Amino acid sequence: MNDSYSVEMRQIVKHFGTVVANDFVDFRAKPGQIHALLGENGAGKSTMMCMLSGVYRPTSGEIFIHGEPAKIRSPKDAMKLGVGMVFQNFRLVQNLTAAENIVLGEKSSFWRGAKWMNNKQHEIEAIAEHFGLSFPVNRPIWQLSVGEQQRVEIVKTLYRGADLIILDEPTSVLTPGEAEQLFATLQRMKAEGKTVILTTHKLKEVMVASDHISVMRKGKLIHSMGKTDTNERELAKLMVGKELGESRPFLPRPQGKRLLEVQQVDVYADHGRKSLDHFSLHVNEGEIVGVAGVAGNGQKELAEVLTGLRSWKRGTIYFNGKVLKNGSVRAAIESGIAHVPENRMKSGLAGSLGIVDNLLLKSYRTKERSRFGFLRIGVNRSWSQSLVEQFDVKTPGLDTPVQQLSGGNQQKLLFAREVHQEPLLMVAVHPTQGLDVGATEGVHRLMAEMRDEGKSVLLISEDLDEVIQLSDRILVIYNGQIAAEVIREEADREKIGMYMAGLQDAEEEAG
Repeated sequence: MNDSYSVEMRQIVKHFGTVVANDFVDFRAKPGQIHALLGENGAGKSTMMCMLSGVYRPTSGEIFIHGEPAKIRSPKDAMKLGVGMVFQNFRLVQNLTAAENIVLGEKSSFWRGAKWMNNKQHEIEAIAEHFGLSFPVNRPIWQLSVGEQQRVEIVKTLYRGADLIILDEPTSVLTPGEAEQLFATLQRMKAEGKTVILTTHKLKEVMVASDHISVMRKGKLIHSMGKTDTNERELAKLMVGKELGESRPFLPRPQGKRLLEVQQVDVYADHGRKSLDHFSLHVNEGEIVGVAGVAGNGQKELAEVLTGLRSWKRGTIYFNGKVLKNGSVRAAIESGIAHVPENRMKSGLAGSLGIVDNLLLKSYRTKERSRFGFLRIGVNRSWSQSLVEQFDVKTPGLDTPVQQLSGGNQQKLLFAREVHQEPLLMVAVHPTQGLDVGATEGVHRLMAEMRDEGKSVLLISEDLDEVIQLSDRILVIYNGQIAAEVIREEADREKIGMYMAGLQDAEEEAG
């Protein structure tokens, strides 16, 4: 084998039952290189990286690290070989602190006592600050936002000293400034001779950050090229196997009555601090309102309050002309509020249940789905199959546990359930996080169609390009309050990014 490559995966095959996830794939990457691995959800790229990081074992094929045969049977084996991965679905223990998660598994980690742990916390804080990924190291994981949890995962890999680092959608919850800082970090890794494998669906990221690009489709690696030999449109075509449709033109439309009004609401987070402070906003019928902000500024709590998952302490929320019941999920559903949560497998879907059961979670009480207290099994299976086909959910069968589906197919299933309820308002939190270009286009089309039908969407996202592209109005949230409101025609990416960072004089600074 050629030791000029830090990793070579040769003729890799991976079966899951009768499903072929990887079909004789050859992949290689060099030291001092940022290598982007692209593909639609279900294309097999995550499976490849899971075998490289020790989560799965190949059905057949060989892996070489720096020219030497490698038997990677576990993540521990991978780490010994210098391979670390930041997963899209985090590998964190919820009840442990961020620092405890990072040192977890280190030899003789906890018995050394408080002084040793305190020193480790300072070391972790230094790494996090150096890379611009700060988070509260002493706080339990369950009290951290998704964005903060992702930062913990990145720092954990850096702390453990991997020289081959796999990053799965690393900028999904970062501001433009933080993303640029991460790209600078990747360049430092590259300069030190590390190999970075970047799996992402953001083609702009690929063209900015990578040196080399490999594209997978339907379990095969179909093309590999230097960044200078391609462009975004060609990459999108390679990923999906066809030309994508043009983006829908944004056409202003008359807005209806006020559908949602949040008045002077106070909300407290799990750690006891106020996350929304005298918070107010409104959403009209037939508009998409985007909420932009850095993770941890109250977006999570706002979504939970509107969907009944969290109570508020003061203030009033009106929905469709009525006072919304405080802290009631059922009341929110029956009022016509749908929810696509930031963590689909924690709050949106039941991973161990199949397709049919997950689709029934919000509608099993209706006469269409049950009769005299008994579920209508045959009718429900036919209905589920029709939704699977309508929303193009790729699944081996209706009884497949949803945790076995790719992230994109999980998100399609979640949207199928929520949209089928014909809601008046969709609260969508990071709705395209981890999705490929084709799936992202489909989600954007669904939200635009809701708007065109006179329904409303509250889009909470840290993807500023997505917010600007879709929203009629953009609200910037900072420290639990609305820092700015911008209409679509006046949206300026740099100015909004500065508001997200807490610069209240963003307009003067930008000028």
